[in-house]
Amino acid sequence: MPSFSSRALLLIASALGHKMGYRDLEEVRRKVEKQQRRPAAFGPPRRLDRHCRVTAHFRHGWPCYEVAPRAGDAGVQVLYLHGGAYIEEIGDNHWNLIEQLVTDGSARVIVPVHPLAPRGTAATVVPDLTALAGRLTADRSLPTVFMGDSAGGGLSVTLAQRLRDTGSTPPDELVLISPWLDVVMDNPALADLLPHDPMLGVEALRYCGSLWAGELDLAHPWVSPLRGELAGLPRTTVFAGTRDILTADARRFRDRATAEGVEVDFAEAAGQIHVYPLWPTAEGHQARRHLLASLPAPAGSPLVKR
Repeated sequence: MPSFSSRALLLIASALGHKMGYRDLEEVRRKVEKQQRRPAAFGPPRRLDRHCRVTAHFRHGWPCYEVAPRAGDAGVQVLYLHGGAYIEEIGDNHWNLIEQLVTDGSARVIVPVHPLAPRGTAATVVPDLTALAGRLTADRSLPTVFMGDSAGGGLSVTLAQRLRDTGSTPPDELVLISPWLDVVMDNPALADLLPHDPMLGVEALRYCGSLWAGELDLAHPWVSPLRGELAGLPRTTVFAGTRDILTADARRFRDRATAEGVEVDFAEAAGQIHVYPLWPTAEGHQARRHLLASLPAPAGSPLVKR
């Protein structure tokens, strides 16, 4: 049974989902136009400075933040790729999770803020992100996790596939929060979930996906990693909710990846909406505890789950 706060969130999402999410095509077009006219702020909130050490570099021409424990050493490094359907900037819910990864998970979190679609596309952004990801995994002093929500979850899989295919060092683990894995959006199971999803719509998401795809086909694995090979991916934790149309392809990922030899921890929560682990509900708190417990221990340390 969902908690009161979870039910309240569902009511809010049902009432405002056309603005909160990506359900209405015309509203999404307006979001894209607004972002092009007046880009949203993306930097970390100042409160992070109280508990975290925040630095930034612009090696690729766009910001990449590093958020690390202010005291003590990090035990794991996380490449965090934010969601937003490739058209919206990182937001408060993302930074809240990043702060918790640092303070409760002793993680060093690398947060690239890459160009958004349509200015940034898979063909122009994925190579730079792959280079960044490869530098992180090549440093074996800490275990490395690729983590992302929604579009960032799909992008996490893409980067792991790219490193695998180029013979580079893979990440130790993937953590996918309501991942968007196939922008073609032709899974027949979507129809069963669509009436229950207050935030996402097929047509609106496919439009966002086409902007991200740019010159590439929607089915290209850089755009839709579920269309690529899954064998050889690292252990993967997936969070999904039954009021989220993207759960249809998350289930396909689970089934295919497991069949191809990938260890998958699949946490599906009844009655929960898109990216529910990012929300301040009882179910969101429980999911974040699960997420923190999934992080690998530093090399040479006993594997202790929190």
